[in-house]
Amino acid sequence: MQSITPFLWFDSQAEEAAEFYVSIFPNSRVRSVSRYGEGAPQPAGTAMSVSFTLDGLELQGLNGGPRFPFTEAISFVVPAATQDEIDRLWDALTSDGGEPSQCGWLKDKYGLSWQIVPPVLFELLADPDPERSQRVMQAMLGMQKLDIAALRAARNGAVPG
Repeated sequence: MQSITPFLWFDSQAEEAAEFYVSIFPNSRVRSVSRYGEGAPQPAGTAMSVSFTLDGLELQGLNGGPRFPFTEAISFVVPAATQDEIDRLWDALTSDGGEPSQCGWLKDKYGLSWQIVPPVLFELLADPDPERSQRVMQAMLGMQKLDIAALRAARNGAVPG
């Protein structure tokens, strides 16, 4: 059992969002759904809270109404070791109204921010040669979805065309 659980406040889409997320990440499932009864802030039968697991991380979703929307002040970082995995996650999370941002960041259709990052990025940015590291940084700053081959090429001196 993890000692800290992220708690996500949705307007009315917690159950839908949980189902969407578990369809994207391996080792994921909806664990339970509790529903509002009569006289509650949402219609009776609507999901009140949803407990779900994303690739081993336990989360809780709440349908609490529109009062507290998501912001970029918090995001989920997802390591993706290959370009195929970056592409798969990026395409899934930006589908149906998601929005790409900069440097591997995106918002999904529910407004939740994600960072899809290849672990090799940190190695490239930590290059002991400051010029090589800076080229990687500049290349990354010009990207939306991260491109592993382009980041490696930048480290080696290739100029983006």
